[in-house]
Amino acid sequence: MKLSAKWISAAVVLALLGGGVWRALSSRESARQALDAQQATQQQLSAELVATDVVQAQALQLQQVLPISGAIKAVNSAFVKARVAGELQGLTVREGDTVKAGQVLGQVDSTESQARVQQAQQQAESAKAQVDIAQRSLDNNQSLVSQGFISKTALDTSLNNLAAAQANYRAAQAGTELARKTLDDTVLRAPIGGQIAQRLAQTGERVAIDAKVLEIVDLRALELEAALGAADSVQVRIGQKAQLQLEGLAQPVTARVVRINPSTVAGSRSILVYLALEDGGNLRQGLFAQGTLATGQVSALAVPLDTVRTDKPQPYVQRVVDGRVVHQTVHTGASGQWQGVPMVEVQGIPAGAELLVGAVGALREGTLVKRAAGKT
Repeated sequence: MKLSAKWISAAVVLALLGGGVWRALSSRESARQALDAQQATQQQLSAELVATDVVQAQALQLQQVLPISGAIKAVNSAFVKARVAGELQGLTVREGDTVKAGQVLGQVDSTESQARVQQAQQQAESAKAQVDIAQRSLDNNQSLVSQGFISKTALDTSLNNLAAAQANYRAAQAGTELARKTLDDTVLRAPIGGQIAQRLAQTGERVAIDAKVLEIVDLRALELEAALGAADSVQVRIGQKAQLQLEGLAQPVTARVVRINPSTVAGSRSILVYLALEDGGNLRQGLFAQGTLATGQVSALAVPLDTVRTDKPQPYVQRVVDGRVVHQTVHTGASGQWQGVPMVEVQGIPAGAELLVGAVGALREGTLVKRAAGKT
């Protein structure tokens, strides 16, 4: 019994020593993990910035603009249509060819029209002969009346016959002019100078009256047709200028408002605004353009638009205060441009406040920021 008690006592002592060692090791491991977590947190809550990552809120004169877009169109364009029905002949021009106003472009078969002209001429000659006959009959009857051989009634009948013959002759002359006009309409002429944009019929085809044969566009004067909302259109005035970016052009093109449609477009309720391009260059009809229309100026405390973040319920900016990031709620106002940069009016921060640009991304509030030495 005494021996068993000694063994039990020894086991208890060993167990206590083992527990102490285990607690010491566990405490050391916990301290190491806490230190690692603290170091990771410190690394996570620090950021290195270059000079271009920080901007200041400034009182600026903003250029207010409206976004616009649309297709480029020629101010002058026209379709060449067939004025008479028949077989199309001699159409040689194709897309891209340059034509002059009045140039003959083709012809519709004129056989029937020439026959009608001849028919009308013959009818006019016949009517002229009837006028001559009626005139001679009147002259004879006037002589006979003066001699008392016929009555005054017979003379009146001769006068009426002459008037009827003259009316028929004038009608025949008008018919002749109409037939000549129809013959002239068989010739297709360019109504304006420009370039062929579409060839809608081929030589040998039979075309109907008013069938479209060619489209001509004059690229010397181009304009943008832009649709604006009713509220935005109130700010637009004749003479305001816009900067447009067109497909295939590296440099923007300047345009000026020349017309404003007085009525809204049915359905969309938008207003069409027409801007003349000041330097069309080698542009083509149908190119898509987008840009901004300057409508006025406003003085305001403004920041670049990308500094205002919206990933929280209220818009905010990432402000640098005492070397740390502070999320500052702001109220936005008028938007505009300054030196080509999109800006927005803000309230809730002082002038000169240092803000992080949008390219930096979202940083946790309280993040320590450092300025990179020797970097711009």
